[in-house]
Amino acid sequence: MNPRLLSEADLDACTRLARDREWPPERHKWGLLFEVGEVYGIDAPDGDGLAATNILTRYGHDHAVISMVLTASRYGRQGLAGKLMEHVLRQAGDRVVWLHATENGRPLYERLGFRTVGRVAAHTGVFQGERSGRTRPATQEDLGAILALDAEVFGTDRSALLRRMFGFGEQVRVAEGGFGQAWRNDGNVVIGPVVARDQATAEALIGDLALDVGGVVRLDLDLAKDDLVKWAGEHGIGNPWPVSLMVLGGELPGDRARQFLPYMQALG
Repeated sequence: MNPRLLSEADLDACTRLARDREWPPERHKWGLLFEVGEVYGIDAPDGDGLAATNILTRYGHDHAVISMVLTASRYGRQGLAGKLMEHVLRQAGDRVVWLHATENGRPLYERLGFRTVGRVAAHTGVFQGERSGRTRPATQEDLGAILALDAEVFGTDRSALLRRMFGFGEQVRVAEGGFGQAWRNDGNVVIGPVVARDQATAEALIGDLALDVGGVVRLDLDLAKDDLVKWAGEHGIGNPWPVSLMVLGGELPGDRARQFLPYMQALG
């Protein structure tokens, strides 16, 4: 049961594994991660699909994110998640690595040296509010400014991921001092990333994106941003499902004050 680098030919097996763990299949998200990340897996010894998965997405030369840490229910508590995590961390080298951890996964990450630096919670609902009049749809001509702002705010190079926003997402919007994206993920639309100079700009971007896409939206909110969490609840976005933000090998880069929503849970 040795780890191997997966390819898009394994996409069906990845979504089957997600369903086995009662996760949404998230085929659209998996597809993006195959493009920008390194998807690792362990084949099931019984020959039926995958026993475990793990994805490493590198940012520049110094940072990385780990996501989609899954183990088939029939192979739980056999050490496969730890074996695959150790393999992926070796691939990451001396990069600072971060991830989002459920309560079930947190003890494993702590044993590997990760420490909790914050809490994030997925909030869902139908946005109730009016258009801000402060944002507009982005075009390819805005990409250079978006990449420059993102690099400044996140302190690392996420350009390989962000260059795919227009093809991957439902919509990208910009405002003075900020940008945001909405992308469809199974039964809802996720809003993120949102980078903004202040909370008022972030609210304008989130609200306008939510109104444009309609229906149920998801916001992965930093629980330390109390005012934004309260604002979301007042506008119909609640039902939080919290996870821990954990880091290994250093500090999180960038200006956390202007990071209002990640690209997607566990992608920073």
